[in-house]
Amino acid sequence: MRLRAFGATDVGKKRTNNEDAFTISPEHGLYVVADGMGGHSSGEVASQLAVSHINSFFDRHKLDKDSTWPYPYEEELSFPANKVRTAISVANDRIQHYSVEHPESRGMGTTVVAALVDGDDLVICHVGDSRAYLFSGDRLSLLTADHSWVSEQVRQGLLSDEEASRHPLRNVITKALGTRDQAEADVMQHKLASGERVILCTDGLNSMVTDGDIAQVLGRKLGLEDTCKALIALANEKGGEDNITLIILERVD
Repeated sequence: MRLRAFGATDVGKKRTNNEDAFTISPEHGLYVVADGMGGHSSGEVASQLAVSHINSFFDRHKLDKDSTWPYPYEEELSFPANKVRTAISVANDRIQHYSVEHPESRGMGTTVVAALVDGDDLVICHVGDSRAYLFSGDRLSLLTADHSWVSEQVRQGLLSDEEASRHPLRNVITKALGTRDQAEADVMQHKLASGERVILCTDGLNSMVTDGDIAQVLGRKLGLEDTCKALIALANEKGGEDNITLIILERVD
């Protein structure tokens, strides 16, 4: 199986600092996007720590079931899923440790969404409101469920999607790396078919453009770089209120 991937980040129209980070590691089949928070430079530090420690975990020469220690090996999940989930737990610990050693950064955190491709198996793990989408044929599907207050209210039937989109608490995150001892990632798995595209993004994209907008751009069948640029340009055109970061990967055989 062959994959192509491209990632891009943009500060947006309203922010002066970019607190997003991403990494593409084709040697591991690993793709990670993170959105930092915490003010000053702390959000930037948190997101960079997240992507670097997740990537470093996969740089180990030997990874087996014991690699998840001291975190439990979840038998109901595949070995690749356990690897990503453990890498995210390690990153969470490292961010908290950094905050203890650097009091000026206390309270910082970051969302993360990570994809691991192993053969035709796709594993998605996420914490927070950074998202993963699947574009298959002409259909866009959201693969993740935001860890945010308004999204939880929508899932409980207490808010509509429209009410959530303009609610004053729409930016309140209920789970993030660095903000609690165990920020366990949600996991989903999918068999990646030829021609399918996976989009990982921070909320700087989906808070500005609708899923329909994203699907329309993807439906133009542009190359990965041009698709990334078009989505970032559209988010900025709609206001660009936050940093915008995305990775698009595609199975091409």
